[in-house]
Amino acid sequence: MKTLSHLLLSVSLILALGACRTTTSPTDAAATMMQNPNTFLLFGGTIVTEGPEGTLHDMAIVISHGRIDEILPFDEARRTYPTLPVIDASRYTILPGLIDAHAHVESLGTAMDTVSLDGTQSYDEVIERITSRAATTAKDDWVLGWGWDQNDWTVASFPTAGPLDHAVSDHPVWVSRVDGHAGLANTMAMRLAGVTRDTKDPEGGRILRDSSGNPTGVFVDAAQELIDRVVPSPSHEVRKQRILRAALKIAASGLTGVHDAGIDGEAIRIYQELIDEGEFPIRVYAMLSDNDALLKEWFSRGSLLGYKDQLTVRTVKLYADGALGSRGAALLAPYSDDPTNTGLLVSTAEHLADVATRARAAGFQVATHAIGDRGVRNVIDAYEKAGVTPENRFRIEHLQVVALDDLPRIGRAGIIGSMQPTHATSDMPWAEARIGPQRILGAYAWRKVLNAGSRLALGSDFPVEDVNPWFGIYAAVTRQDQRGSPAGGWYPAEKLTLTEALRGFTIDAAYAAFQESSRGSIEHGKLADFTVVDQDPFSVDPSTLFKTTVRYTIVGGRIVYNAEPTR
Repeated sequence: MKTLSHLLLSVSLILALGACRTTTSPTDAAATMMQNPNTFLLFGGTIVTEGPEGTLHDMAIVISHGRIDEILPFDEARRTYPTLPVIDASRYTILPGLIDAHAHVESLGTAMDTVSLDGTQSYDEVIERITSRAATTAKDDWVLGWGWDQNDWTVASFPTAGPLDHAVSDHPVWVSRVDGHAGLANTMAMRLAGVTRDTKDPEGGRILRDSSGNPTGVFVDAAQELIDRVVPSPSHEVRKQRILRAALKIAASGLTGVHDAGIDGEAIRIYQELIDEGEFPIRVYAMLSDNDALLKEWFSRGSLLGYKDQLTVRTVKLYADGALGSRGAALLAPYSDDPTNTGLLVSTAEHLADVATRARAAGFQVATHAIGDRGVRNVIDAYEKAGVTPENRFRIEHLQVVALDDLPRIGRAGIIGSMQPTHATSDMPWAEARIGPQRILGAYAWRKVLNAGSRLALGSDFPVEDVNPWFGIYAAVTRQDQRGSPAGGWYPAEKLTLTEALRGFTIDAAYAAFQESSRGSIEHGKLADFTVVDQDPFSVDPSTLFKTTVRYTIVGGRIVYNAEPTR
């Protein structure tokens, strides 16, 4: 795997020896790079400063010490700065650096390091992949995995441990559902965890059971901790490798920054180590996990508003409920396809209000996971009790099913809708069966949230969805899967314009992190963060948006991903 220092070295050679349209010799360019390694010209065929009204052509961006110095016609820039090296992106489009407003960096690295169950079409296929990994794993060692989704299987029902036990009996197995809100354990894993028919469901969690009351192997939401607590913890170095590997993949997708939705103190220390070592390619806006000791520490010490311009810690991540796919999202009325079930409250309304009040007093933002309409209402109630105002920029993460009469309350409080467009196109085959034809009108309702006066910060929730931001932009604009289904889009009144979708991944994502003055658009004085792609999104058919490919990712004037062949 190439390190960031290797990438930067290759970039320096490209700039010095392969720059186009330059009047300086390679020797002069190399000398200039050595004297001013972070000062150069970025020439773009198309530059999208912020939406189509801000589209420029044949212009150059002058980058100095990691920031945008000025934007001017290329010929003028070449005359004014004759010795500066040039990155020639004249065939491409330069966008403000794309930001994913809801992601899980370490989980992506973990998913890359364990058994991938993404895309499996049956439980048999899940078992086949687990069995293959078990064959190369020492006896009695854990086999871990990520990504199964029973909704994608021919038989769309939760799995049970029996078939897995038959295939893998000499390893404990623990594999997470794609949304991270349920997991499947085999019998050996449950035995090591001490789980029996007498084990009670924990608050905010559910153990699925057979007709005799025996655990079937699936643990939902807070019940997952019963297994998690006996899974060996990865070392600091393993966690560090996973985070760096994920960050390099994130940079290669064209993202310059992410909002990491719920991390612990060690992850913060790992971020700082990687940044100090010069190996870390992206910017991270980190949310503290809901841990009492962690929150007491940070509320006392105060926020971290910019560690070397790459790490900010000023937000708390709470959980109101579970997920729709595992029927853990808390609903005001029972599930349409499970009339005895209204979902799970992961946190009490009192806890949400208490943390929101304490966080606001300490100068911290709160971002709360809420998917069901009951979960969303509890969050709005909690924020109102905490005295939240638009200036606090509190957020609801996912905001997936909303009672229509709660929408005005979201707008009045200035609550930011942190939503993930690909969730709609992934869930649309089964979502209406879960909640029925009336509640679906307030589900994945991006247009209604905007019309209520809220801002949209858009993301992917990777690794739940793919890290590629163009998949989300495409889904937001078309409300179709990548086969173009359904014709016209799923509940098309909720579509976003391309400008709105891009804002959600740029300036409004920055706003959701109190960072709109330093990033999110291409303007004088802002950080030199750019996503350079192969096509102008405003000039292509929307059906091709998901095919957009990244040519360069630039963070603070450093090329952290380069798809161009070296010369």
